[in-house]
Amino acid sequence: MSEQQQAVFTIEKIYLKDVSLEIPNAPQVFAEREPPAIDIKLHNEVRAIEGGLYEVVLTATVTAKHNDKTAFLVEVAQAGIFQLRNFPQQELEAVINVICPKNLLPYAREAVSSILGRAGFPMVMLPHVGFEGIYQQRLQEVQQQSRQPQPAAAPVLKGL
Repeated sequence: MSEQQQAVFTIEKIYLKDVSLEIPNAPQVFAEREPPAIDIKLHNEVRAIEGGLYEVVLTATVTAKHNDKTAFLVEVAQAGIFQLRNFPQQELEAVINVICPKNLLPYAREAVSSILGRAGFPMVMLPHVGFEGIYQQRLQEVQQQSRQPQPAAAPVLKGL
């Protein structure tokens, strides 16, 4: 009789993989009195390394605009190497898409606010993100797409 091996989750390394800051309209942007419109986008990528190790990269892109002029654009790729062993496939996907980015978010938040402070801008705090809800929504979308019949390819008509 074989025993089920216990699931293992460890954080091996957390590091700043990439960072970029652009202030295309400096120094004029510092004379603006109205606060800029802020847009925040988050993106998560996963890469299997070997032997149960995975690199997860959470990229945060923050753009600030005054009307049509960009005040700043900062992009931070916060990464981690995680050891994940003995997880069933569905649980593994959930850990990679929920737990790992949840652990990276505070580091990305600090990096963004620190970089903007050093650039002379007020701090922007990345908001709390419900990675669980996003993951569940993606699962539902994939399930719905797999249930819908795929349309046949339209014939290609060449002009006369």
